[in-house]
Amino acid sequence: MGVQGGCMCGLVRYECTADPIFMGNCHCRDCQRAAGAAYAPAIGVPRNAVKITGEVKYYESKADSGNMARRAFCPNCGSRLFSFPPFAPDLMVILATSLDDPSIFKPAMDIYTSSAQPWDHMNPALPKFPKMPPPG
Repeated sequence: MGVQGGCMCGLVRYECTADPIFMGNCHCRDCQRAAGAAYAPAIGVPRNAVKITGEVKYYESKADSGNMARRAFCPNCGSRLFSFPPFAPDLMVILATSLDDPSIFKPAMDIYTSSAQPWDHMNPALPKFPKMPPPG
């Protein structure tokens, strides 16, 4: 299937040739702040299957694990695009809102629900994890 997308002004584009590994909503405070919303709609893809055109800027912050997470955004329009989570160096997490066709996003879980806001009404049909889901 693959996915493609980019920023609001078109300066930064990406294309992933691989199918997504996972899709989910992250409710951690970092994602809330970075997304400017109750959660970040995240799509995990293999990092080596993504081609990025245009220059991005990065913001690094300490993740829940204590390691540094890198979030990429367009230096011109400020659109948040993707991140590189410290727990998986071969993974890239794309924001579903930056996809050319965001309707392909089908979340399969809610993570970091322990940080969810009381006004965030989550889909009751999705599995919930207070932090990261268990491996496997």
